[in-house]
Amino acid sequence: MFTGLVEALGRVESVVDEPGGKRFALRWEGLDAPLAIGESVAVNGCCLSVVASGPGRFEVQAGPETLLRTNLGSRGPGDPVNLERSVRVGDRLGGHIVQGHVDATAVLRERRREGEFEFFAFDVDPAWTALMVEKGSIAVDGVSLTLVDVRPAGFSIMLIPHTLAVTTLGALEPGDRVNVEADVLAKHVQKLLGQVR
Repeated sequence: MFTGLVEALGRVESVVDEPGGKRFALRWEGLDAPLAIGESVAVNGCCLSVVASGPGRFEVQAGPETLLRTNLGSRGPGDPVNLERSVRVGDRLGGHIVQGHVDATAVLRERRREGEFEFFAFDVDPAWTALMVEKGSIAVDGVSLTLVDVRPAGFSIMLIPHTLAVTTLGALEPGDRVNVEADVLAKHVQKLLGQVR
């Protein structure tokens, strides 16, 4: 489980194709100690297990389902990625409950400046907007954010300067794809009400 508060802006060092998947080597500058093998790390909001680790770097593997549902398959050497270690019992939950189970990708449709802030509007499969509410929570590339509004096939968010500076979201341009995870509480309510897809 994660909070959606990105700890670091990492970089992809290398990507190696494996049967059915990919192996990513990632750079994490300023990491205080090597990550443990098997430890969970959210990479652009996608929960992955550490399979190799060293000072300031680690490796993860992404299988077919992960590559199908996320934007990780399009990431290459030099690309930035949002990084967050899993939350520990007793830590502050400053964002919201993020599982690291990406539901889908959304496409940035519009980006505009409003004073110091920036407004982003995304298009997404309408099946997912049923789980979104205005002023509710959403994870976009692993960043815990508040929804501004929700349309039948899209949603919008407003970003503060800090988020723009320390996450991958600041570099987004219209047409770019982001990972989206709907609020897990909404998923459970939907299932309990018998509205399972």
